Amino acid sequence: MTDNGDDAPVNLPSAKTDRTLTRGRTLTWRHPVWVRITHWLNVVAVVVLIMSGLNILAAHPHLYWGLTSTFADPWVSTPKMPNWLLIPQGRNLAEARNYHFLFAWIFVINGLIYLAFGLITRRFGRRLAPTAADLKGIGAAVVEHARFRFPTDDHARTYNVIQKLTYLAMIAIVLPMMLITGLSMSPGFNAIGGILLEIMGGRQSARTLHFISAILIVGFVVIHVGLVIWTGLFNNMRAMVTGWFVIEPPGSVAGPGGRRKASDDAGDHA
Repeated sequence: MTDNGDDAPVNLPSAKTDRTLTRGRTLTWRHPVWVRITHWLNVVAVVVLIMSGLNILAAHPHLYWGLTSTFADPWVSTPKMPNWLLIPQGRNLAEARNYHFLFAWIFVINGLIYLAFGLITRRFGRRLAPTAADLKGIGAAVVEHARFRFPTDDHARTYNVIQKLTYLAMIAIVLPMMLITGLSMSPGFNAIGGILLEIMGGRQSARTLHFISAILIVGFVVIHVGLVIWTGLFNNMRAMVTGWFVIEPPGSVAGPGGRRKASDDAGDHA
């Protein structure tokens, strides 16, 4: 049931096998070190990319389709952003671009490392690939999410079908679209591979698609963080810092009518 099938004795701190806690709970190994490192690097990169991107957008807060900017008739205009949402503070297009390009490459390289490890260790197949049973149960999963009820018992060992499909959509569609549209707007890249800009339908279309990708990423982050808090902030943060995750007793649910208090299990495995 765990990602690592080591047969090391459970009394060793390095063991990856389940450990029994008090009150019917189980401590299970969830995230290897490469997942945790790439996750936190992504957090930093995405925050800087969003805030520097807003500063870049502030230089001309209007979006268009096609090749040219029709100033009198933008597709959409964005509101003025407060300075605390911008990197750097205050409008500074040149410096914002420096931040954006630097952290874009950090994000890309970190993502490639994550993809490589995910494929080599076959973690993607084990944890993200939806099964036939998952797809058949998608209706029930939608109802469960709509009711804000999420199992925290043994069912929490694996991602549900909505989580799997969402993560796959981000990895296979949204993030590549963000990368491709960003590259298509780069003058340096246009010099060696300008066909991307033509595929995008022009610089203004690429800029708009880049913005849409960013909105989808922000939406994903907001929902993700909200569910991390809703289903147990301490438990989820511990899993992404130490790798260990607590499974509650059978029938435990985070949500209306079934929400459990946060586990006071720090002493169980210190």
